[in-house]
Amino acid sequence: MELAVLGATGGIGRHLVAHALADGHRVTAAVRDPARLPVRHDRLTVVRADALDPASLEPVIDGADAVLSGIGQAGRTDPLKPASTSARAAAAAMTAVGVRRILVVSAAPLNRAGTGQPFLAAKVFGPLLWAALRDVYTDLAAMESVLAESDLDWTAVRPPRLTDRPGSGRYRHAVETGPAGVTVPRADVARAMLDLVTDRASFRHAVGVSS
Repeated sequence: MELAVLGATGGIGRHLVAHALADGHRVTAAVRDPARLPVRHDRLTVVRADALDPASLEPVIDGADAVLSGIGQAGRTDPLKPASTSARAAAAAMTAVGVRRILVVSAAPLNRAGTGQPFLAAKVFGPLLWAALRDVYTDLAAMESVLAESDLDWTAVRPPRLTDRPGSGRYRHAVETGPAGVTVPRADVARAMLDLVTDRASFRHAVGVSS
């Protein structure tokens, strides 16, 4: 497949690029600074682009079979609101060039009902996280709303606490609920996103992913 990766120098984005290349896909990686992605491969094209600007994204996305975004909230008070702003930009660019499939990274606490989550995660840690990181989760919720209001075939992957442990290649996932795990390596989130690209059961749904 031809895949466009947004946020390719981020914690999950770099794993998306690595997994996609290992799977044999062709990858166009959108980055603000190409020097931050020192990977070289004959199936990798690195493009300087602004993931918050639809016009900048159009040449990156044009011709892709799917878009995978590792972009999330950079900080509690980031005025750019990167998750929702990049979703709007990607949706506009995808509509302009006729690409339909997109997968983005959200977060487990957006499952506010706590369905499928451990009791402490749902009833204690979830509300505490919302209190501490309300700006982050509000931006992610807006991102999901942007996609839900579009005509795109989207999937929002909702991991719990991310770690930098080596990926195992194994993970649990559940559509519209949260798996029982409370952590997951970034590498396994990327693995899940690649696996879900062609999974029609995940289209237009949030999917909980955990170890």
